[in-house]
Amino acid sequence: MIGLPDFPWDLLAPVKALAREHPGGIVDLSVGTPVDPVPPVVRRALADASDSPGYPPTYGTERLRSAAAGWLRRAHGVTVDQADVLPVIGSKELVAWLPTLLGVGPGERVVLPELAYPTYDVGARLAGAEPYATDGLFALGPERVPLVWVNSPSNPTGKVLPAEHLRKVVAWARERGAVVASDECYLGLGWEEQPVSILHPEVCGGSHEGLLAVHSLSKRSNLAGYRAGFVAGDAALIQRLLEVRKHAGMLMPAPVQAAMAAALDDDEHAEEQRARYAARRAALRPALEAAGWRIDHSTAGLYLWASNGADCWKQARTLAEKGILVAPGDFYGKAGSAHIRIAVTAGDERINAAVLRLQ
Repeated sequence: MIGLPDFPWDLLAPVKALAREHPGGIVDLSVGTPVDPVPPVVRRALADASDSPGYPPTYGTERLRSAAAGWLRRAHGVTVDQADVLPVIGSKELVAWLPTLLGVGPGERVVLPELAYPTYDVGARLAGAEPYATDGLFALGPERVPLVWVNSPSNPTGKVLPAEHLRKVVAWARERGAVVASDECYLGLGWEEQPVSILHPEVCGGSHEGLLAVHSLSKRSNLAGYRAGFVAGDAALIQRLLEVRKHAGMLMPAPVQAAMAAALDDDEHAEEQRARYAARRAALRPALEAAGWRIDHSTAGLYLWASNGADCWKQARTLAEKGILVAPGDFYGKAGSAHIRIAVTAGDERINAAVLRLQ
């Protein structure tokens, strides 16, 4: 039996019960789940493709791959051939299974950030490999490291890795034959800083060798319920992933492929959603600061990485007494023990309720 950690959200149940006791109801800022409607253009595309009796292509339709490549070019200055795009059943699925799909195994390390989305760790364990959390990548010795995860903007901190740092990561990995997988699910949500893709020429020198960028439509287009994501990058790696996924039956439903293509082609709804998040963030951040919390990093993404100096669980309980549920920072690593992660994904009414309770 693979030794997996406790599922973090199960541990939060007693604090959630406390928050629910508030007479005004719970304000759940713990999980970054979308609450706003799925855009009409996406729902129409899903409905129009609903008569899909046959098996969908593992590779995705060329229409979908072209839409993803076009969005990367328009939004992020990344040029990638549509053949080097592969749809995945939500980005979390790819994160969890990437080490296994790449053949990483026992006795090998998967490097991940010191503060990180827990699924990077879980993915290494599922493959029988060792998760190795460090921000001191360049201090590692000459040992073979098959896979390195980077995440910018960071979940949980909202920290942005500048192009110069990412260039060094790419150079380090190429010297050692390591794959760099970049989780870019929040790439379009830069506020005080603008994130850059690992596939951008400023970072990779125009070559995608050894590089994979993982993208999700959960936040951009409110498609968490559709499980719509994709990975792009190194042509050889994409074909390797495709081959294994064919055998494993990892198929994105055809109606979801159609809906995803429509979402990637339409920038208007994404800008409207971005504006909603910006307004909620602008309301919540000063309220937290006035109530005694310091906000660290958080220059991009959908989370505020906050601390009032106390233990993260004590902070979570303090806010739960006000009916506000947040995530304790140690969900993301021991280095988060003095912080909490606060999502700005609740609806306007709930965000406003939180602001009033913090006053």
